[in-house]
Amino acid sequence: MTDRTLALLVVLLAAAGLALLYSTSMYNGRVRFQDPAYYFKKQLFATALGFLVCYMVSHMDYHVMIRFAPPLYGISLLLSVAVLLFGDAYNGSRRWLSLGSLSFQPSEFAKVAVILLLAWHINRCQSGMDSLIFMIKTMALVLPVVGLVGTNNLSTAVIILGIAVILIFVASPGYRKFIGMGAAGIGFLAIFLSMESYRLERLAVWRNPEEHEKGFQTIQGLYAIGSGGIFGRGLGSSLQKLGFVPEAQNDMIFSIVCEETGLVGALLLMTLFALLIWRLMVTAVHAPDLQGAMIAAGIMGHMAIQVILNIAVVTNTIPNTGITLPFISYGGTSVLFLLGEMGLALAVSRWEKQEFL
Repeated sequence: MTDRTLALLVVLLAAAGLALLYSTSMYNGRVRFQDPAYYFKKQLFATALGFLVCYMVSHMDYHVMIRFAPPLYGISLLLSVAVLLFGDAYNGSRRWLSLGSLSFQPSEFAKVAVILLLAWHINRCQSGMDSLIFMIKTMALVLPVVGLVGTNNLSTAVIILGIAVILIFVASPGYRKFIGMGAAGIGFLAIFLSMESYRLERLAVWRNPEEHEKGFQTIQGLYAIGSGGIFGRGLGSSLQKLGFVPEAQNDMIFSIVCEETGLVGALLLMTLFALLIWRLMVTAVHAPDLQGAMIAAGIMGHMAIQVILNIAVVTNTIPNTGITLPFISYGGTSVLFLLGEMGLALAVSRWEKQEFL
């Protein structure tokens, strides 16, 4: 039986996302496109299409889908290469591929492909999951797409690496071997940061945003959070979205949520995310086999990493990485594939071993 609680949480987050996006994007839509609902209408279309995909995927057998994991991963590699060669640049980064009037981010597809691939791979390696060789092979599988995606999108590369680490840990719990993996990961990240000067610049901006022109967005976001108080200014009443927080409907939307709905609204939104992550964990625990558990755990890891990193960036806890807030930030490709992932989790829940609340 499909997990109705999980389905309800997905619907609530998608609905909250549309409402918050409309409030946040009205000013930019009016200024740029003479239509306050411009971003809302595009997001609404993507969300409706995403729910259709979610419904279709949730009624499929995930065992059949996992069989296609290797070719899907191959497609994600080809799309990542295509972005480097033919992608559209925006704010200095090539992350989009255009098909006529439509554009999408292949990196969003790569996240789903990696989750399916690792579920397929881990299921085939059940007899040797406690070995260091298993860990190395599993990480080696995802490094090609991490390298390709990370060239122009370090944040998504970090998320993919995080998903891999979480699935390895779930498949083979044990802390000692992860110390070496953590050291290797830090070294890999340090090398990656040093390859481009703008990545090192982000560290400097993070430490002293007041001293750098590029720290303007961070400072204005913090102003928005602080001015919201306990209950906020009211939905639609943000001042910082009026050009002070650049691209307020994208990565920094949580700051506007805090300004308009206050601490109460921010906590309610974070509670919805926490409940969704918890429900995905329950789905993984009750999955009938290792494949289902890995799919649900991978989706849980993806959601947890992305939510935590986005809120950490907005509050300047970590350097700005360009990570969107799932279901809330503007992005048709993101919401489409997120709802597809939720469909996968619901498909796993249909095969659960027992009923649960």
